[in-house]
Amino acid sequence: MRFLLSTIGSRGEVQPLVALAVQLKAMGHDAVVCAPPDFHEWAESLGIAYVSVGPELRGTAKRNAGTVPTPEQRRRMIEGTVAEQFEAVGAAAEGCHAVVGGGGLAVAARSVAEQRGIGHVHAAFAPITLPSAHHAPPVFKMLGQEPPDGPVDNRTLWAEDAARWNAMWGTALDARRAAIGLPPVEDVRSHILTGSPWLAADPVLAPWPEPSEPSELGVLQTGAWMLPDDRPLSAELEAFLDAGEPPVYCGFGSMRAPEGVTRTMIDTARSLGRRVILASGWADLSPVDDEPDCLSIGEVNQRALFRRVAAVVHHGGAGTTTAATASGTPQVIAPQMFDQFYYAHRIGRLGIGSALPPGAPTPDSLLTALRHALDPKVADRARTVADSMRTDGALTAARRLIEMGGG
Repeated sequence: MRFLLSTIGSRGEVQPLVALAVQLKAMGHDAVVCAPPDFHEWAESLGIAYVSVGPELRGTAKRNAGTVPTPEQRRRMIEGTVAEQFEAVGAAAEGCHAVVGGGGLAVAARSVAEQRGIGHVHAAFAPITLPSAHHAPPVFKMLGQEPPDGPVDNRTLWAEDAARWNAMWGTALDARRAAIGLPPVEDVRSHILTGSPWLAADPVLAPWPEPSEPSELGVLQTGAWMLPDDRPLSAELEAFLDAGEPPVYCGFGSMRAPEGVTRTMIDTARSLGRRVILASGWADLSPVDDEPDCLSIGEVNQRALFRRVAAVVHHGGAGTTTAATASGTPQVIAPQMFDQFYYAHRIGRLGIGSALPPGAPTPDSLLTALRHALDPKVADRARTVADSMRTDGALTAARRLIEMGGG
């Protein structure tokens, strides 16, 4: 059988789908990933068929964090991504038995599956992105959203969120559906998420709350879709790790980095007698001087590296948080947007690290958080939590998908 896995997003959305594609391939099936062009070469190096959709996203990590599109710019962005997704996803679905839409911006996946009469499932990567009375919806400032002014009931916030989805996406989505002979949708968010989405997140790190009323979603939590990685660390990195105490890792993946974070990170680590491994990422972070206690690296096997560092300082994306938690390494999260605040909260609840306040880390806030992460009790707790995590999420999802496809 053949499956289409579609998403619009950065590494945190694409890598889980690539992991599922690798698992499906290992089970004798074909899978094609339809996602932004930034990951085309990487996915094909793993033997995964890939169809690019939309513009490259890498440049977004260097934009001004305060830049918010105007309503007219948002309208054009939405119309553009809907049109591009319907074209690319529609073509890539040829010969497929089911479609997976990963993340809330995969707006064409269900319509394409509906047109072709094949199965569809929505996959979320954090519980907070799915409606529940137990939590408020995440705030996405790039789409013009702002936090509520004072306490508001979660149900009210989710109702407002649904209205916002309809206002922003309804016209563009219905126009494209009409072009392929499908009727309009009444509720855009419910259409995309469906009534029974899958949650590709670890139940220890990111549990789905028990429904408080019968009308809440029927969520299947599969566990995180983790990509197997047996790449060795480079000789330079191995030498750096062997040259002293475990260093502190700092990286922000495909996100922009907070202003001045490199200098603050290196100075704070030095004040604690720690060396630093600095992941360049999409923000192109680099050391502030030529001292030998800081090493800059590019793409790396995170699980292999994280096991050998004293703490992981990062943005709180689902993928990095899962990798660090599964490695049993304490964390310091500097959240910037969307589900990153949720994961920052969760690592604090689990006792495996702490979160920095919103905005650029200060020397004092980072020093306090890093001291906490380096406490031996926190390290012990992190190893205990790691031992309780599941590793079969992609396998569970692949089996379900094969059943959906008629296998």
